[in-house]
Amino acid sequence: MKFAEKLGMRYDNSINEHLSFDDVSLLPGRSNFEPDEADISAWITPEHMLAIPLISSPMDRVTESEMCIALAREGGLGVLHRNCPIQVEVEMAKKVKREEISGIIRDPLTVTPDTPISTVIRIMREKKISGLPVLDKSGDLVGIITNRDVIAADPDAPVSKEMTPKERLVTVIEKDILEEGKLNTTKVKKLLHMHRIEKLLVLNELKKLTGLITLKDIKRLEDSPHVSRDAEGRLLVAASISPFDHERAIRLDLVGVDILVIDIAHGMNVNAIRSVEKISKDVNAWIMYGNIATEEAAHEVITSDIDKLASLRVGLGGGSICQTTQVTGVGVTTLSATALVADAVQEYGANISVVADGGIRGSGDIAKAIGAGASAVMCGYLFSGTDEAPSEKVYIRGVPMKRYRGMASPSAIRERYAVDRYTRGTKKVAEGIEGVVSYRGSVRTLARDLAAALKAAYGYVGARNTREMWEKARYAKRTMVGVREALPHDVIPESQFQDIYDTF
Repeated sequence: MKFAEKLGMRYDNSINEHLSFDDVSLLPGRSNFEPDEADISAWITPEHMLAIPLISSPMDRVTESEMCIALAREGGLGVLHRNCPIQVEVEMAKKVKREEISGIIRDPLTVTPDTPISTVIRIMREKKISGLPVLDKSGDLVGIITNRDVIAADPDAPVSKEMTPKERLVTVIEKDILEEGKLNTTKVKKLLHMHRIEKLLVLNELKKLTGLITLKDIKRLEDSPHVSRDAEGRLLVAASISPFDHERAIRLDLVGVDILVIDIAHGMNVNAIRSVEKISKDVNAWIMYGNIATEEAAHEVITSDIDKLASLRVGLGGGSICQTTQVTGVGVTTLSATALVADAVQEYGANISVVADGGIRGSGDIAKAIGAGASAVMCGYLFSGTDEAPSEKVYIRGVPMKRYRGMASPSAIRERYAVDRYTRGTKKVAEGIEGVVSYRGSVRTLARDLAAALKAAYGYVGARNTREMWEKARYAKRTMVGVREALPHDVIPESQFQDIYDTF
C-alpha cells in the first residue's frame, strides 16, 4: 500500500484531503520485543547513517557550530544556516570538523609562553575550558597551563612563570592510541589513571602537537557511542546554500562538509534545479534538495541530472513561524507531503531519503512522519529553545525563553539581503514571523528524550526498525473531540497547585 493511501488520500483530479499530524493517530500493532530494542537509526545518504533521525533546521537562531557539534555527538545532524557571509559559514563548518576526531580534540586552543595570565583566564572563562597547551614561536610544545595554575597567579605575569613545563608533561604518540582509526579508550584511561591527570597531549611522530584528549571527552565517548561521523572520524556536518550560490557550495565542499542542503522555499523551480545540476558536478558532498511538497516535484527532482542526490527535504508552510499559506494561500501539510514524496521515491526505487520538515512539535509527530515514509525529521522549533541554539535567552515574568524567528521574517530577510547576493530580490513579502519559545535545556537531554519516546512509538506499532515502521504504520483519522481526549484532561496539573493556592 502506498503511504498516501494509508492516510486516505486520493490520486484523482478531485480535491485531495491533506491531513496534518493532529488529524491522525498511529494504531497499535502486534509486538514481540521491548521498546529499548527498537532501532530508530536511518540512512540519510548512502554513506551516512544517523543513530537518531533528528536534523536541526538551517535557521540563524537554531543552527550554528555548537548545535551541529551537540547533535552529531547524539547521533543526529545539524545544518548550518546561510544567513551570513560565505567565510562565516565556512568557519562554522571548519569548527565542527576540527572539534574532534574519534574523541581527539583537533587544533585545540593554545597560548604562547609570553601570553599574560589574564588572557588565559579570559579564554578559559569564555570557552569553558580548563587547560591550554603552550607552544613556542616555532610551534613546538613547551608546556600546559590549567585552572589550578592560575587560581592565585598574578594576572600580569606571563604563562611561562606558572605553566607546567614540557619535562613534566605526559604525552602520547597518536598512532599508539588508535586502532583502525578509532580511539582505544581503554589505553587512554589507563594513562590518565596511571599519571593521575585529566588531560593527555597527543603528538605526531615529529613530536608536534596534533590534539588533546580529556577525561571528560573519554566519559562522553563512552556515554555517547553513536556519534555521527564521517569516514575520517570527524563529526558529521551539513550546510545550507542557495541553489544559485556556486561559490558558497565550492568553499563549503573544500572544508569537508558532508551534505549540502539546498535551501529554497519552492524547490519545484526549474531554474533552481538546473543550477543545482551544475553545482553538483563540482562538489563531492551529497545533496539534500528542497523544499518540495508534491509527487510531481519529487518526480522532477529525482529525474533531474543532480549528481549525488541523497535526500529530499519535504514541507511547505507547516513551520511554527511560517505564514506562507496565510500570505499566499499555498501550502501542503507536512504529513501529507511526506507521504506523497515518499511514494514517488518508492515508485522510482531511488536510494534517496525523505526528510519531513515543518510542523514537528514533539515525539508523536516524529513517529507519524516516519510512519508516512520519512527517514528523518528536520526541526527548528524544537531545537530553538536549547542551550546550543545561537539565540538570546530572555525572561518573561521570570520564565526563561529563547528568541526565534523564521528565515522569511522581516528582520531575517533584511540580514540575508545584506550578506547574500543570491537571495536579493527573491522575497518581496515576509512569509515568517518572529517570537520566543520555551527554554528546553541542553540538546543532549532533548535528543535523548525524543529518542526514547520514538522507540516507545516503534514498540506500540510493532516495528523493530525504520523499514518496518514504514511497512507496519497504520493511521486512524481523529475528530477534534478525539484530539482533546488524547491530551491530559479533567485533572488539575501539579504545576498549577501554587496558582490555585495563591487565589485563596
